[in-house]
Amino acid sequence: MRIVLASRSPRRIEILSQMGVDAIVEPADIDETPVRGESATEMVLRLAVAKATVVSERRSGRGGEIVLAADTTVEIDDEILGQPVDDAEAARMLRRLSGRTHRVHTAVAVVSPDGSVATALATSLVTLQPVTDETVAWYVGTGEPRGKAGGYAVQGLGATLVASVRGSMSNVIGLPVAETANLLGLAGGGR
Repeated sequence: MRIVLASRSPRRIEILSQMGVDAIVEPADIDETPVRGESATEMVLRLAVAKATVVSERRSGRGGEIVLAADTTVEIDDEILGQPVDDAEAARMLRRLSGRTHRVHTAVAVVSPDGSVATALATSLVTLQPVTDETVAWYVGTGEPRGKAGGYAVQGLGATLVASVRGSMSNVIGLPVAETANLLGLAGGGR
């Protein structure tokens, strides 16, 4: 059974590879704008399903494929912190997260060959160390915050900012392993 990853995220590709899954990569390229009044968990679930569905529909007729998609966001004070639009926004996000605990939510969606959709949601609690303006300037200057929910990457230099993670580390990176393995098993393509 072929597995199609509806993402171009190198982190998600790497996690799947570590799970022994050699996926075909086909990004969904959908509008990821939050809907007004939507919670962080509602948003990631909606986006993961939309990504998986779009790619499944695009690839219809190929048969025997499972489409996997995920979406990750950071939430603090009931506010969604997505990917910063520029370095100034990344710096603001990091200052806001400094010395505080926030939630990282990742939703995973799988569309089976029969068109059925299954989802899972993982949430981890991440505490950033208190960061100085100099540290923020250094980290933003590395370019790593670009394209990262909350403006940091725990698997990279951003690990120096993280005091603790409670929950799945792979969730914080962008693809919770246990939930993904379970969904792939339910869809017939897992272990």
